[in-house]
Amino acid sequence: MTIQTAAKQLTRTTKYKLNNGNWIPAAGFGVYLLEPENCYQLVYEALLQGYRHIDTAMGYGNQKDAARAVADFVQKTDGVSREDIWFTTKISNASQGYDEAKLAVQKIADDVKEYIGYVDLILIHSPLTSKKKRVGTWKALQEYVLDPNNSTLVVHSIGVSNFGEHHIEELLHSDGVTIKPVINQIELHPWLPKLKLREYLTKQNIVIEAYSPLTQGVKLDDPELLALEKKFNVSKIEILAKWAYLQGFVVLLKTANKSRVKQNFEILPPGKESKDALDEGGNLGKIDLDLDLLDALDKLNTGEVFCWNNTDPTENRDEPE
Repeated sequence: MTIQTAAKQLTRTTKYKLNNGNWIPAAGFGVYLLEPENCYQLVYEALLQGYRHIDTAMGYGNQKDAARAVADFVQKTDGVSREDIWFTTKISNASQGYDEAKLAVQKIADDVKEYIGYVDLILIHSPLTSKKKRVGTWKALQEYVLDPNNSTLVVHSIGVSNFGEHHIEELLHSDGVTIKPVINQIELHPWLPKLKLREYLTKQNIVIEAYSPLTQGVKLDDPELLALEKKFNVSKIEILAKWAYLQGFVVLLKTANKSRVKQNFEILPPGKESKDALDEGGNLGKIDLDLDLLDALDKLNTGEVFCWNNTDPTENRDEPE
């Protein structure tokens, strides 16, 4: 059985508390594979519809455009400040290593600092390098968090993406590492629920963030999913998105279709935006799925990976050096 409940208090404004005390919006908008100008338009639309969490990466080639959209939205929207919007980016594999990561943070600053001032979260994009490079990258990122007055870029939180338990343990037990990752962003959906890794992350108080919860569209015509859609009269998009939210993940939904930005966000009930009571029970509202539907989704677990050339990076083991 997956780690789930049939109903959960959750709204469009729900935030989860990270292990460093910061709060991240549960609903995120991802911009993977979006061309720069399209990225700008879709991020602006996402913010207009109510998203307050944008997820980009150096490797996407659009972090500057995402930041520009955030800046323009804040400037044109009464009652919204930069502090209301969470902005995540990632260090690419090619930029891993202590010195390389320093240059990468400078590149991020060059792209986004003039628009948004600081970055809420920087992730190491994947473990597909080496222990030396992963640990070196982490030590470099730590320095920006520990020195908020540094001249390059203010970074509020750091985390990882696509890391397995052994990769995180490697970090936690390396000399000079003093900050624990706040998040592990991994591919998660009913075909790849990753129960063992999730159990470990929960014990470590590392928030789980789900990317590609809609399987990048690969499984949207799956006969079993379509049968569930028909039987329970719930759209396949809503089934997969609600499954992810009910697991307690921070959920990244991505679309290149402007009209679907609104549809995806409105899967969650509206909530009152407030500086107080930001935890998951802080606003009235809930999402739910039929327990029989959840049980059926459990049976879809095949271990299928739809990203990273269909190879799970959390399972990566380095070649001997």
